[in-house]
Amino acid sequence: MPKQSGLHKNVAITRQNERIIRFLLSERVPESGSLLKASNPWELLVAVILSAQCTDERVNSVTPALFARLPTAEATAQATQEELEELIRKVGLYRNKAAAVLGAARRITDVYGGEVPSSLDELLTLPGVGRKTANVVLFGAFGRNEGLAVDTHVGRIACRLGLCDSRDPARAEKILTNLFPREEWGNVNHRMVRFGREVCKARNPLCSSCGAASFCPKHGVALKQRR
Repeated sequence: MPKQSGLHKNVAITRQNERIIRFLLSERVPESGSLLKASNPWELLVAVILSAQCTDERVNSVTPALFARLPTAEATAQATQEELEELIRKVGLYRNKAAAVLGAARRITDVYGGEVPSSLDELLTLPGVGRKTANVVLFGAFGRNEGLAVDTHVGRIACRLGLCDSRDPARAEKILTNLFPREEWGNVNHRMVRFGREVCKARNPLCSSCGAASFCPKHGVALKQRR
């Protein structure tokens, strides 16, 4: 449990929230860690960009051929939009994602010497990179917790558990980073994402088999689903 001194002074930790926070920091939720396959910062950045509104499994099915053909930012910067589109056609929104990857590759090559930058401000200058993507890359590639990535799973679960009153990513991130110790932000993101995919699903949450069922307020969950 995070020490009170590490929390924002306006955050009130109720007994229920304490149990929820302990639950999300425990081994009773799915193991933390990204399911996206990447062996270096560039591959992780690309994989995260491709993962928007797409499953990790689908992303992992196209990245081996993509990285074999275009292994670095410099190589990718020399590719055409059409070439990239063909390589990632199986992922959703592939045209927009190809443009984002190409733009990021060219900026990384021209401005950062071919190396993915390791600061939040610099990452946010890359096409296709918002706070969520930047936070995932910073933690996954550089072990840095500059923020807590809030995607649809994290936002949904935080509201269902009563930890957050808004799904707005910026507000949710501020609330969650005040609740959890900084050294756990990246792990909490990964745990909540996998928890959302495997247990606390959007349409049919598995409340009957969830370890938090006895103390979860289940905000927004229909009565029949709670049972």
